[in-house]
Amino acid sequence: MRKGLYAGLAADNIKRNSQTYLPYLITCIITSAMVYIIKSLSLNPDLDNVIGGDALQMILTFGSYVTMIFAFIFLFYTNSFLMKRRKKELGLYNILGMEKRHIAKVLLTETIYTAVISLAIGLTVGILLDKLLFLLLTKMLGSVVPFGFYISVESLAVTCIFMLCAFLLIYLNALRQIHLAKPIELLHGSGMGEKEPKAKWLLALLGVVFLGTGYYIAIVTTQPLQALMLFFVAVVCVIIGTYLLFTAGIIAFLKILKRNKKYYYRINHFTSVSGMIYRMKQNAVGLANICILSTMVLVMVSSTSCLLAGQEDIINTRYPFDFMVSLYDGGTQDKVERYLSDNKVDVEKSVKYTSLTFETVQDESRFYIPEETSVDTSDLCEIGIIYLEDYNRLTGENIELAENEILLFSDDKEMQYDKINLLGRDLSVARRLDDFPIGSTDVVKCASIVVSGEDVMQDFYEAQKAAYGENFSLIRYYYNFSINSGDEKELYRGLHDYLNINADYGFRIDAKYTAHESYMSLYGGLFFLGAFLGTLFLMQTVLIIYYKQISEGFDDKKRFEIMQNVGMSKTEVRKSIHSQIITVFFLPLVTAGIHTAFSFPLICRMFVVVQMRNTDLFIICLLICFAAFSLIYALIYSITAKTYYRIVSK
Repeated sequence: MRKGLYAGLAADNIKRNSQTYLPYLITCIITSAMVYIIKSLSLNPDLDNVIGGDALQMILTFGSYVTMIFAFIFLFYTNSFLMKRRKKELGLYNILGMEKRHIAKVLLTETIYTAVISLAIGLTVGILLDKLLFLLLTKMLGSVVPFGFYISVESLAVTCIFMLCAFLLIYLNALRQIHLAKPIELLHGSGMGEKEPKAKWLLALLGVVFLGTGYYIAIVTTQPLQALMLFFVAVVCVIIGTYLLFTAGIIAFLKILKRNKKYYYRINHFTSVSGMIYRMKQNAVGLANICILSTMVLVMVSSTSCLLAGQEDIINTRYPFDFMVSLYDGGTQDKVERYLSDNKVDVEKSVKYTSLTFETVQDESRFYIPEETSVDTSDLCEIGIIYLEDYNRLTGENIELAENEILLFSDDKEMQYDKINLLGRDLSVARRLDDFPIGSTDVVKCASIVVSGEDVMQDFYEAQKAAYGENFSLIRYYYNFSINSGDEKELYRGLHDYLNINADYGFRIDAKYTAHESYMSLYGGLFFLGAFLGTLFLMQTVLIIYYKQISEGFDDKKRFEIMQNVGMSKTEVRKSIHSQIITVFFLPLVTAGIHTAFSFPLICRMFVVVQMRNTDLFIICLLICFAAFSLIYALIYSITAKTYYRIVSK
């Protein structure tokens, strides 16, 4: 063939198919930019100067892998829409005399054009936006904005290799389709109808089972550690259930609508329901993808924004005092108090107490330490023990206890025992408390116990030490205080230096002011990643909806022409289109809303691990995100409905 023919055909093909090719090209450009940006941010050396930079770098590195995985899947998926529209054109080339190897060369040239344009523009955009996003990230974290312009050579190389590998696999997949298809199949590939699918009730039932399992896990899981471990199990069940229900359940639903004569035998419903039934086999996967991506956007953005907005609540819960000093000898408590007095520190409030905390396994009213290392987390119970003297001082009460009597507090409503056995020792519950002056982690089930004196606590200390060996827990002496005024950083350094010299054993100081900086870095990074991935998934959702509407428009064009030829007016065509789009288009959004609602209790339990208990804030973030996403979704509907109507009306 004439030299340059392939290049000319490839360029002409891209121009003529701009309606479907241009969105794909824009997708490739944006994907290249996003892969470079997230990889470059994770490698930026200026992160070393940001407080909490290590955690932020880990979050961004994880985000770069997630971005590349979903970007690859998305590029492959959107290209399948493009190939569907191109089959007729490629079949025509084949019939007019071009061999499949010639068509392969045309596609190779198109792929090269797409790769060059995508990488050239995408990397340019990525380099320009990378600095802007890093400035926004550092500004959000309250860090010093660095000068200079940073270009990551490693990120450039990773992006180029990733995109070229993606384009190579996409091209090989296109060759596979051409090689396996006959010319006549290619010619009619984009317009071939499907037989009316049968309602697969078994698959629909299986979808209900998977979806119900995911929902059940989300509702009944009450322990935070269990929530962390079962979250991905629930996600997988919901994803499988969604695909099964959309592929089999929707067909069954449309069959039910078809049997409803009052609904079905109306002009706008008749054409829309019958059309959807015949094409639902191929459209169901697209709708399920839209639903899953929409759910991911809602969950990620609402969760990360809630953590960022609620970090003050998290810090106040985790650090009820400005300074929390943990010591390993009781005499040092008095030394801390003396240091504050000698340095005239304006102390607002302070508490001191002694505590022993260790993990046990609960079997009804029996709490023991098992010999095996692997146990069900739902059976774990954290025991916290304090002296009666400390409890009376903290609460202002004057309770007396016998040697084997205790006061018991637990958030677990089922822990209503009159007697318990703790590490082999029988104890009588003198009173069950409604609240407790000392907080617990709430990561696992907890029980707070007040014992009569030092001898009882020492017995439990020796018992858990013998059971745990080198992993035993120490008795800790706490002195926690808040100040009215003063330099917190200077006080922290001074107290730290003082205890280094005067503490007989080890110590630890936790300060609220340091938590503000580290938590902002952690949750700010998570919010940034959530917003970044949310943008990626939103872009994927928009493109899938667009291609779905374009593809359906071309598929329905002939059908609506026939309908208009037999008497259907343009108004009736519009009503039919509106009925079809409304029936299916908003189904993924509604389903995503249901998925998100059922995920709410599970995410709330996971939030407890990071001391986030403000469920009202999470509800507000969820509602705002859902409202904003619904507006974007409605806008997409408006635009694609007009595009769909223009195609079928030509």
